[in-house]
Amino acid sequence: MRIIAGKMKGSKLYFPKTKNTRPLKDLARESIFNLLIHSNNILFKFKNSLVLDLFSGTGSFGLECLSREAQSVCFVEKEKNILKILKKNIEKLKLQNNTKIFSIDVFDFIKKRKLNKNKYDLIFCDPPFKKDEIKKLIDLIAEEKLLKKDGIIVIHRNRNDKNIFPNYFKLIEEREYGISKIIFGKL
Repeated sequence: MRIIAGKMKGSKLYFPKTKNTRPLKDLARESIFNLLIHSNNILFKFKNSLVLDLFSGTGSFGLECLSREAQSVCFVEKEKNILKILKKNIEKLKLQNNTKIFSIDVFDFIKKRKLNKNKYDLIFCDPPFKKDEIKKLIDLIAEEKLLKKDGIIVIHRNRNDKNIFPNYFKLIEEREYGISKIIFGKL
């Protein structure tokens, strides 16, 4: 696993040797970033953006954002063994000043707004494929006003999932890559 583009292009990332986590594959990650930057429906600007990486795992998505000049990334990951790898990746790339890490359940993090009062330009949600609480997650993001007015939510799911989204969630784009389905939307 490596950083695909930007100022840290080619940097290798640590990843777990176990199958307990499912790192986002380079091809899917590259496709997400291509759509964010080049799709006429999205046209996202990374420079100086604030990014929230939920269920962040080893941090490959958020670190890629920083490589592309995001201002900062907030990582939320509760698994202790994965958290160690995330911290190693941040230290390896010397990005401690541009990151915050919260070792807490994603839903608890969002509910406890005092932990983090930011509004984000981009929110990446990569829950375990077995979790099917996407509607609840989007409802909570909207309720707590975590996303900026023109912000984007990117959701990584299993392509066979039949996710139900709230009525106010505006689907912008949906793509499949192998077993993955990537959903782009706005509130």
